[in-house]
Amino acid sequence: METTRRNVLKAGLSAAWIASGLASAGRSVAQALGQQIGPAQSMQKGDMLYRLLGKTGEYVSVIGLGGHHIGRPRDEQDGIRIIRRAIDRGITFMDNCWDYHEGMSEVRMGKALRDGYRDKVFLMTKIDGRTRQAAAKQIDESLSRLQTDRLDLLQHHETIRLEDPDRVFAEGGAQEAVLEAQRAGKIRFIGFTGHKDPLVHLRMLDVARTHHFRFDAVQMPLNVMDAHFRSFERQVLPVLIEEEIGVLGMKSMGDKRILESGAVTPLECLHYAMSLPTSTVITGIDDLKILDQALEAVRTFLPMTESQIATLLSRTAQTAATGYYEQFKTTQKFDSTARKPEWLG
Repeated sequence: METTRRNVLKAGLSAAWIASGLASAGRSVAQALGQQIGPAQSMQKGDMLYRLLGKTGEYVSVIGLGGHHIGRPRDEQDGIRIIRRAIDRGITFMDNCWDYHEGMSEVRMGKALRDGYRDKVFLMTKIDGRTRQAAAKQIDESLSRLQTDRLDLLQHHETIRLEDPDRVFAEGGAQEAVLEAQRAGKIRFIGFTGHKDPLVHLRMLDVARTHHFRFDAVQMPLNVMDAHFRSFERQVLPVLIEEEIGVLGMKSMGDKRILESGAVTPLECLHYAMSLPTSTVITGIDDLKILDQALEAVRTFLPMTESQIATLLSRTAQTAATGYYEQFKTTQKFDSTARKPEWLG
């Protein structure tokens, strides 16, 4: 990969300054960062931009392929075609989860990663299990469906309750199975995800510290409306920057709900999330046209200026104020483990 001046973004402000200054200034992290804060390194290869994932030493594509949407096309071959086309165009970060479409998303991805495609990607999936037994079972099932003997990143899925960190790190909890799988070579890196409230993310990080554990990556909503309401960007992102934990952005369009507001375009949503210090922005792609849209966002991307960010956030402030377009935070509609608590174990 060749490094280009446009894509090497150096950190010019400290995370501590960001965290202390935002509350009084009332600004988003994006505004504070402007063009000065970004991944420690970014590299260009062809039309794709790659960013360093925290302290892992791994570079991943700035756009990640969302696993849930791969299960949506009626024809399995359509899903497989999307995955392979994405990889051929330079997307390396593959998102998935043990529970997506009752495992069908992983099955489709496993078939798509045959014929040498597995070695071209950074493969991530997630588990719901909160007990050692449930987590171990789900890890092995995911490996089988994905037709691989290793995961580049495994994440504790849907960390959405204040008690979830306690269950994960308890004696006999999921983290024991995850660490055991890592020692066995089934997992390279470990992270967690959640979409409900930044307080839960902060508590997960705190509980991990008490167990002398540091996550490699954290996945969370980062979008033009999150900056105004129960904001992961304001509360969690500075901590991840300071601790050099890989930032995985998701819900840049809130599964199209943010677009329904009429306040922003798809490219604006993606460019905003990409302008944050995200390693990758995971986006749902269930159609080749949507894939082309994501690739166009990368091709046309330049870090947004502070002025551009301020204008965009001003435009979305009133619409975002109540969280109506981020219902993954305010309702249980997006909480799969609330509907299927047995998945937790």
